[in-house]
Amino acid sequence: MKIILIGGARPNFMKIAPLMQAIDKHNTMGTGENIRAMLVHTGQHYAYEMSQVFFRDLNLPRPDIHLGVGSGTHAEQTAKAMVELERIFAHEKPDLVMVVGDENSTLGAVLAAAKTGIPITHVEAGLRSFDRSMPEEINRILTDAVADYLFVSSPQAEENLKREGIAPGKIFMAGSVTADSLLYILSRVAESHMLKELSLEKGQYILVTLHRASNVDDKEVLFKLIQAFVTVSRRKPIVFPIHPRTKNSIEQYGLKRFLEEGNIRFLEPLGYLDFVQLEKNAALVMTDSGGLQEETTLLDIPCLTLREVTEWPITINKGTNTLVGNDTQRIVAAAESILSGSIKTGRRPAYWDGRAAQRIIACVAQAGRTRRPTDVAMP
Repeated sequence: MKIILIGGARPNFMKIAPLMQAIDKHNTMGTGENIRAMLVHTGQHYAYEMSQVFFRDLNLPRPDIHLGVGSGTHAEQTAKAMVELERIFAHEKPDLVMVVGDENSTLGAVLAAAKTGIPITHVEAGLRSFDRSMPEEINRILTDAVADYLFVSSPQAEENLKREGIAPGKIFMAGSVTADSLLYILSRVAESHMLKELSLEKGQYILVTLHRASNVDDKEVLFKLIQAFVTVSRRKPIVFPIHPRTKNSIEQYGLKRFLEEGNIRFLEPLGYLDFVQLEKNAALVMTDSGGLQEETTLLDIPCLTLREVTEWPITINKGTNTLVGNDTQRIVAAAESILSGSIKTGRRPAYWDGRAAQRIIACVAQAGRTRRPTDVAMP
């Protein structure tokens, strides 16, 4: 059985890594049909050469194919991925295409696969922010509409799919593959020397990430967030691994001088191991990342999400996450409350146990024999 796994951005590969490891384990155990996995890097956000440390941290092999889709409009990225992947599918003739995430290249992959009759698996399906102004939301909805196997990580995601008319027989509760990667890397987190290199102590700093277009492409919104960071940094210093998109916007809008008023330390993008050490030891995380909402819930670290909506409501209902939007005063008030000791206690959601990828691959291997998703039962 040949599976092509497709990723286009660093967060995708955090989800792909445990899937590749689960495939290796499945083949080693010899309990079912052998699986040949091919890894395709669309290069939507990062070239492999720019993220080798990230691959090494996750024990991921070098991609079999790199497309170099690169930047561009939403239509350009989706179209480039479709054209290139259609050629690959025609040549390789995979039995299954597996996608993760919600990028433009994800949508390009599923459209190319669907039009050539190749079964599709979407990992972490059913996520909805219910904000269709987000390009990612459109990608999620369309991807799930054509996928044959939809592996969900929460009851809310399952209900979203059923409400959209997806047949229950296509939906499988697997858990969070992001949790798989995080729990794997936690066993190695002592190998990182980031705290020592930055002279930081546990609980004595705030970790910030920011990259979404809605936050960094709008000068007024970005300025409000910067004002919040500067104010909060007077209480505890901020460590800010800065995304290239965010860095460009700060420079383009002439906002760097305002950041210099705060106690903010900028870092280049980090490898996963180094980042998790910083995340695990932070007093607070402020972010607009979906993955960090998952991770902080698992780590039991307070998280303020700089958005008005989230596709991860389980991290609010059961986890340590709170939505604060982009209003300066609201962000500062929430941060001050946490730093003063009013900390939300979270619980680990069901199936976020480090075995999601194993459940997915066991299910896929069984489906490989039946070729009928409705005949597959989750182990």
